[in-house]
Amino acid sequence: MLLTMAFGLGLSVPAQAQEPDASTVMATVGGVDITLGHMIAMVTTLTEEQLQLPANVVFDGVLERLIQQEAISQSQSEPDMMTRLMVENEMRALKANRVVNEMADRIEVTEEDVQDAYNARFSEFTPATEYNASHILVETEEEAKAVMAELEDGADFAALAKAKSTGPSGPNGGLLGWFGPGRMVPEFEGAVMALKIGATSSPVKTQFGWHVIRLNETRDPAKPTLEDMKEELEQEVWRRRLDNEILTMVDVIKTDRTDTTNISPAILGQIDLIKQ
Repeated sequence: MLLTMAFGLGLSVPAQAQEPDASTVMATVGGVDITLGHMIAMVTTLTEEQLQLPANVVFDGVLERLIQQEAISQSQSEPDMMTRLMVENEMRALKANRVVNEMADRIEVTEEDVQDAYNARFSEFTPATEYNASHILVETEEEAKAVMAELEDGADFAALAKAKSTGPSGPNGGLLGWFGPGRMVPEFEGAVMALKIGATSSPVKTQFGWHVIRLNETRDPAKPTLEDMKEELEQEVWRRRLDNEILTMVDVIKTDRTDTTNISPAILGQIDLIKQ
């Protein structure tokens, strides 16, 4: 579309006897032709931001870049090893990506596929209790015991957290919000699970310091609906099928692997090996 617009704007391009196509020569640099096809291929590599530029700017910029690249590249009679290897890798990647994209376009995910994936994931769903807690974090056990004493004397938990907690939740009254199993360090999580709603723990030591914890609420999350999970499950099924097709394609190609037991992975950092 950008190139069509560019021609429509009456840009300064050579007059053609016929409609331009991929083989149309746009410039000749040191005897090497740069075609419209080269330009279109480069456009596919531009960023979204670059593509927002006016069509004539994109057109002129792409052509100028290709001219500069060709002129500079001609200063090197033969590509060095690094360049050759990078070109081979890039060609390999481009060919593979094209095949994978074609495979991806062929994959269809039906409503039945999504339902089956939903059933597989949630057929034995057991909600994990989530906890809403607050804490006051201090450096020593003595400080934690002093905080406990103030709470027992009727001090407000949130106000005390704002005044004394060294943790990032202090300014918010020590409120940690909702969290489930595995989200907190084991010592903290165990203390929270042992509390009744509204109760306050004895001082609890973790790697961060000493905590005085209050359990505010608990809840058991509801089972997600199919509608809630539909988009995620579609992507999951699609990705699994694509991965399987890729693995199948790789498996049918005979591959002989070199024994790498005596090759250190650190060798990949030795750029000098390909600077020839």
